[in-house]
Amino acid sequence: KKIIKKKLVEILANLERNIEPDKQLFVILVVGVNGVGKTATIGKLADKFLKEGKKVGVVAADTFRAAAVEQLRIWSERTKSEFFSAKESSDPAALSYQSVVSAKQKKLDLLLIDTAGRLHNKTDLMNELSKIMRVIKKIDESLPNETILVLDGNIGQNSIKKAEVFKDLCDIDSLIITKLDGSAKGGVIVPI
Repeated sequence: KKIIKKKLVEILANLERNIEPDKQLFVILVVGVNGVGKTATIGKLADKFLKEGKKVGVVAADTFRAAAVEQLRIWSERTKSEFFSAKESSDPAALSYQSVVSAKQKKLDLLLIDTAGRLHNKTDLMNELSKIMRVIKKIDESLPNETILVLDGNIGQNSIKKAEVFKDLCDIDSLIITKLDGSAKGGVIVPI
């Protein structure tokens, strides 16, 4: 077990890095399937960056679920982040575009975009995510600066397929494994 643990640490330590915003506006797109904890993760990231002295905005681009918008609004109030939203069922790509433009005008340091939970086998939902990426690239081809895939630690080996599909669609930069407070250990991160 000691040898295995040492090897796992070696594998993962080489991949670990901090997200250090180096642009006037650093845009982070957060993706994943339904219920993995994307919105709560965004709240925690907003809090982390605010404590580092950054001016942060959060975008409720899950415009299909009113509860998701409200949940992110609560996180923005808790963290004192700038909040961007639109009417329910409005175009999430248009909201993302407008939020990036507004965040630049407000001179924010970071913008975290919360996307709708995408089931990797639902073509229309994945196309919507692809549209968000295309639209914000019209502002700046380098956007998003970081794409984070959030995975539920309880899902196990199914996470590998999810990661493959998302990687093909939006070139994932980082992984966050959630829900490790139970018996799940998140070991699927190693094969991913």
